[in-house]
Amino acid sequence: MASPVEAALFIPERISVRHQYRASYEPDPNWEARLHSWLGAPWPCPEGTKLDLLWRDIQSELQSQGLRFGRQTYGEYSDAEISLARAAWCTVLHQRPSVVVETGVARGVTSRIVLEALSRNNRGHLWSIDLPHLFEKQLHAQTGAAVPDSHRSRWSYIKGSSRRRLPSLLRSLVQVDLFIHDCLHNARNTRFEMEKTLSALTPGGVMIVDDISTHHAFANFAQDFPSLETIVCPHSDRTGSFFGLVRKPTK
Repeated sequence: MASPVEAALFIPERISVRHQYRASYEPDPNWEARLHSWLGAPWPCPEGTKLDLLWRDIQSELQSQGLRFGRQTYGEYSDAEISLARAAWCTVLHQRPSVVVETGVARGVTSRIVLEALSRNNRGHLWSIDLPHLFEKQLHAQTGAAVPDSHRSRWSYIKGSSRRRLPSLLRSLVQVDLFIHDCLHNARNTRFEMEKTLSALTPGGVMIVDDISTHHAFANFAQDFPSLETIVCPHSDRTGSFFGLVRKPTK
């Protein structure tokens, strides 16, 4: 009742889950090397150990706020996983994007990692779209808890669902260098976000798409747009759980 428009948009998303199916994916064990090749960056990456330190700092800071860290600690949802975090960290540092868009914030672990990398680059801005949990209002105060005040000048938080907020944001930005999907992980919503963003993605731009294992959207998208380069990446903490990378050709 407090969010009738968002609730109305949420209903078809829930219904659509009945019609999705799992695709067959073969993860690439060398995905990090391939990503760095896309970015024209050295491999092994000298920035990896810095992310490990940042990861521990984020965990400690959240715990100091009385918040748990990891899988299924934000309602039934999860904080970012370290492999996806590494993909975001290295992409921002090496690509040096001006415009980064993400969907899904929760406690803002991925947001924090992106913002730390943008700060190190001394360039770029992050726009984050997030609809706080519709049915667990006590979680709303935790939104962006991992993002300190020192990084908020490079961050614009947009409250609402991607279905409602993403199209207008993309029109206002015109171009996007890096897009991160980490919100409602069903086939209908994932495909919607990827298609909308593709038209705004710069040549050489990258998409990071989390939790592709449970539906067919990423596989079908890659099939429908064969000119795009794609990589299927394994999560480090779950067997058979993947995220995907997409790169738009430069020509």
